Amino acid sequence: MHQVQPRIQGVTPALLDLYQDISASTIGHLTDAGYVHGLQPLFRPIRILGNAVTVRIPAMDGSVIRQSLILSQPDDVLVIEMAAGDDHRACWGELRTLAALTKKLAGVVTSGCVTDVRAITALGFPVFSRAVSALTTRPLNLGGEVNVSVNVGGVCVQPGDLVVGDDDGLFILNPQQAMELGRRAGDKQQDEHRQRSKLSMVAPGSQIGWVDCGITIITLTSLSSLNDNEMYSQ
Repeated sequence: MHQVQPRIQGVTPALLDLYQDISASTIGHLTDAGYVHGLQPLFRPIRILGNAVTVRIPAMDGSVIRQSLILSQPDDVLVIEMAAGDDHRACWGELRTLAALTKKLAGVVTSGCVTDVRAITALGFPVFSRAVSALTTRPLNLGGEVNVSVNVGGVCVQPGDLVVGDDDGLFILNPQQAMELGRRAGDKQQDEHRQRSKLSMVAPGSQIGWVDCGITIITLTSLSSLNDNEMYSQ
């Protein structure tokens, strides 16, 4: 028996706008909270940003995912917790991807695996997963839950949380905390842009050389205007 709770819209349009250009690595400079361990993007480049619809599935049975697709809305991200010991199975493949695209979902995150990798990659649908597997779940109708608290990659995820990820990794954040964090992240990226501009400028009369590994060497003259924090910041 499937247990389906009402969908929660925790992510506001303002929050989506705030995070539109914020990278996962910038968030990772500011907090450890919400970082999803052990999951990788299915392909790169990738970008995922949206409102979490959570799913918990029992061993071997992916049937409840259909219910999550039915109730989902545009810009939602399905966040799927596999049963303990079942994360070697794929709960997501090409046909579910096509259904998700018709619903205009923003992506899928699963603590398990995915299959039909070539097709999903060609479709460009953002997916984060533990690995790839030809062994899949089956439509057994044994149970499952939608829009309940789940645990994925060490993060306790609530329906309506903000999901944000890219080539470097994935965060899932409480919307209230995400607003303040997003402002700080935006300020940090603006500061990094200014530092990048300074580092890329070459003073008159200086030269740029290249070493074998492809690293640009800028003369000390061109870096003299930078302080230590700017020189050695990540």
